[in-house]
Amino acid sequence: MAPKTYKVIRLAERPGQAGAINDKTFRTEELVYADLKPGPKRVLYKTIYLSCDPTQRMWLNEARGYMDPVQVNDVMRSGGIAVVIEAGEGSLYKPGDYVFGLINWREYGVLKDSALEKLEVPPGAELLDFLGPLGTTGLTAYFGINDVGKLKAGETFVVSGAAGATGSMACQIGKKIGARVIAIAGSQEKVNWLEKELGVDKALNYKSPTFREEFIQAVGYVDVYFDNVGGSILNLVLSRLKLKARVILCGAISDYSRFRKWYFRVSYQ
Repeated sequence: MAPKTYKVIRLAERPGQAGAINDKTFRTEELVYADLKPGPKRVLYKTIYLSCDPTQRMWLNEARGYMDPVQVNDVMRSGGIAVVIEAGEGSLYKPGDYVFGLINWREYGVLKDSALEKLEVPPGAELLDFLGPLGTTGLTAYFGINDVGKLKAGETFVVSGAAGATGSMACQIGKKIGARVIAIAGSQEKVNWLEKELGVDKALNYKSPTFREEFIQAVGYVDVYFDNVGGSILNLVLSRLKLKARVILCGAISDYSRFRKWYFRVSYQ
């Protein structure tokens, strides 16, 4: 049975370039469900999973980046996974189809067919994998390493932000290729996870007071660097590049609010 109302979360005010997100940044509203009409070549969807990524912090700033910023009072932008509830005339989708797209922070919504991609879960995978290894996270790491970095077995491969979504995928792909993987993260807990669970050759905590010395000793010189953070760590790695080394510029988390990618399941209670 359809609900009478549904929730959306809007950007209430900008936190500012260096400001922290707080309880005034967003506000929740309830809207009338009956007002949602799919229309031709559109679908009415129900949100299942939302992906929260570091890039969303950039979208909160007024300055334009690779996408326009989220405007104050707009529903917060987010990629995610949804299920089709109702399909309009001529739609490519049918009720029950799982789709991926910029579905935003809302329990229900309407989008054009062209804004969505149908998801078909392959054997051995699960739906949530499309927000990780089978989604933009995995694709970013895969094509960055293979098309840009052209990483080869035996090379020294350094990954910053290594415990994050893209960084952890990059580490695993690097090991699969046969490279010597050196991972950089921000806590001992992450260091332990990278070494014991992901099997990197060495993980380093950049918050250690002797990080620079540890890095030079562990790495020597770098063949390929997968950069997720920019800033001082990028500067350090650039000073340790081999001749014909490759640098994959993926992110610059040090220049905006730091937070790891995480997922949450939407509650309808």
